[in-house]
Amino acid sequence: MKLLIAGFGLRYIHLKGFAKTLEKHNIECKVVVDSEIIDGFPSRKIRNWFQSKKKFNKLIDEFKPDAIFVDRQRHFGIAALKAKIPLFVHLKGDYWKEMEMAKKTLYKTIPKRIALRQWDKIAKKCFNDAMVILPTCKHLDIELKKKYPNKESEIFYQGVTPSEWIKGEVMELKHPCVGLLQGVVIWEKAKEMLTLKKVMDARPDITFYWAGDGPYREQILPELQKHKNFQWLGKLQHPTEVKKFLSGIDVYALISGIDMSPVSLLEAQILGKPVIATNVGGIPEEIIDGETGFLVKKGDHEDIISKISILFNDQDKAKQMGINGIKFVKENFDWEKIAEKFIIMSKKYLN
Repeated sequence: MKLLIAGFGLRYIHLKGFAKTLEKHNIECKVVVDSEIIDGFPSRKIRNWFQSKKKFNKLIDEFKPDAIFVDRQRHFGIAALKAKIPLFVHLKGDYWKEMEMAKKTLYKTIPKRIALRQWDKIAKKCFNDAMVILPTCKHLDIELKKKYPNKESEIFYQGVTPSEWIKGEVMELKHPCVGLLQGVVIWEKAKEMLTLKKVMDARPDITFYWAGDGPYREQILPELQKHKNFQWLGKLQHPTEVKKFLSGIDVYALISGIDMSPVSLLEAQILGKPVIATNVGGIPEEIIDGETGFLVKKGDHEDIISKISILFNDQDKAKQMGINGIKFVKENFDWEKIAEKFIIMSKKYLN
């Protein structure tokens, strides 16, 4: 079997991890950044609106894939469908909620509304004609079934390669500390971070570090920087700088309003860190509440304060949660296990 994998540039390393594991099972893979091969309107790069299919056709002619795996609904997926190549669509987020939020926040002008409608048209074509859709968690599969009740779907979790996430060089941080690693691209996700204001007031003895960036930085960062026990690290290079950061923190926190399969939550646990995460979306599928960390209620700063206090007051418990987290991720989110399930699933549909 030959599988062509195309995705967003920022996820390239994750996709390479998936491909590398598949190749151990005699699946020949090629990973590309989708927009570098084929793009078009309404791409942010106007010059790409007039891009031909020359690169795509050359890639197909040379590699001759049996199937194509895409991690977002873009022009690459449409080209695969037109070429009549079986298409697997990895659904990483709640597309429909994110579209609603985009209309209310980022896409208010007429040109941006036109662009949004075109992206929606492309996505619907990918969803309708894909051989199978791969939601990244059970929660998302339920949402998918509401929109496409008759569509074939299989859960496809985000994975990690444990051997690549062994604690090495450590970032120098002030202790005790809590680390956050999350972007602020979607307002519904980002605004939950403002809950930390009261948390930092209550625990001035703990330093809170945020690594991340995005279009909503100016709505979030100035509010958090009012606190002396907060530091912003900006966007960190993945995986090198991210590994140093996660290795250096005492506790990892993911304070999000909506999330499906945050890989940072897996990476923090595989490095032996106890975690605290908002009980929303697919997050409960990536943590064992009370064993590898704690789930907290959305918008409840008192709950966050309580769970942070438990972890810093009981070092033995925090250490055991870290140990449990390593075991949990290895047993459930190792790329090896996910790849094996994908091979069984893909053979079923391709046959």
